[in-house]
Amino acid sequence: MSLDAASEPLHPARGARATITSFVVDAFGYGAASALALAVDWGSLILMTSYLGLHYLVAAAIAFSLGLVVAYLLSVKLVFRGRSKYSAGGELFGFLVTGLAGLALNQVLIFAFVGGLHLPVAAAKAPTAVLCFAFNFLSRRFFLFHPARP
Repeated sequence: MSLDAASEPLHPARGARATITSFVVDAFGYGAASALALAVDWGSLILMTSYLGLHYLVAAAIAFSLGLVVAYLLSVKLVFRGRSKYSAGGELFGFLVTGLAGLALNQVLIFAFVGGLHLPVAAAKAPTAVLCFAFNFLSRRFFLFHPARP
């Protein structure tokens, strides 16, 4: 029996560990990309509501969309590079579909926190951002991009 690890079949525990590691690396990379996208989103939201006087739901939709563009560019160039399940057009379409679902979630949450709980818009964006990040990352990682190969 050979002691060469390369000739041994992949041990299930090592495969699971590699999958978890890949997930964590993707989550941190997507988190970094999303932090920049969130800065664009949140900054635009505050600018549009506080200085331009736009209604908070209109401003939230525009700001989220600006952040979506940043998230897309960083995700495909840095986080999920070369791992799309689809062609470039299919990838963009999938990103937009998940983005629209994320936008719907964003709007519902912002409305609930501002309209229902009467939080200031800037404060309402915090829990909204956390929930939308989780939704967007999970939907994109599992439905749009292949997991990283160990």
